[in-house]
Amino acid sequence: MHNALHGWQIVMLPVLLVDTIQLSIPPVSGDITDLQPVFALSDEQVLMLTKLQMESAQDARLSELLDRQQAATLGEDERSELQTLMQVYQEGLLRKATALSEAVKRGLIEPLS
Repeated sequence: MHNALHGWQIVMLPVLLVDTIQLSIPPVSGDITDLQPVFALSDEQVLMLTKLQMESAQDARLSELLDRQQAATLGEDERSELQTLMQVYQEGLLRKATALSEAVKRGLIEPLS
């Protein structure tokens, strides 16, 4: 019984982590809450999500704002913009991580080492 329970805990840990993170990061927009769960996507869609990246313009702006924050030259409007872009980044990262986990579970890719 103990070994079976331990195996179940290992399998459920990624699901628990994703659920916990999703609940702790409120979405920037309603769009993220309208997304289909990764487990319900086709293999092709899951593989596409494993390559998800922030749009280049948003990524450049995020880097610029992080640099300004580090230099303590960030204005109040920029602080709000930084928070929004960080949220977009975190949502994308969570979606990508969920897709990677699902792709490994389905045998579409090898586990990352």
